[in-house]
Amino acid sequence: MPALNINGTTTDLDVPDDMPLLWALRDTMGLTGTKFGCGVALCGACTVHLDGQAIRACVTPVSAAAGKKIVTIEAIGTDPVGARVQQAWRQLDVVQCGYCQSGQVMAATALLRATPRPSDADIDNAMSGNICRCGTYGRIRKAIKIAAAQ
Repeated sequence: MPALNINGTTTDLDVPDDMPLLWALRDTMGLTGTKFGCGVALCGACTVHLDGQAIRACVTPVSAAAGKKIVTIEAIGTDPVGARVQQAWRQLDVVQCGYCQSGQVMAATALLRATPRPSDADIDNAMSGNICRCGTYGRIRKAIKIAAAQ
């Protein structure tokens, strides 16, 4: 029974150690902002932060998250960088269908924490694993630049 620190609250979960973190978050904790996309860590819809690093929850077992700080889209706005990213997303109406956007916001926040003034190459590198079927990449790039400038 792993104890997980999710969005600042430690919770003992009665789940198998090898359960993907995605399903523990969604099915056990009811945190449905983290999305299932591909299930093989290729699309980025399931991106969360584990000790500040953007990771794919669909392939991360809960045992790998035990004792670490997990932050989901539900709490990213409490982080000053995350709040700036969310504000920029709203300012530019980045979201079209919205399915990928929680993962996009989580990846962008991790990028800006690590690289406060990213170049276009930094943005491309950090965001390349997050797929947007609606093609909002131009607005995503602009929003990241706005958040970085704030």
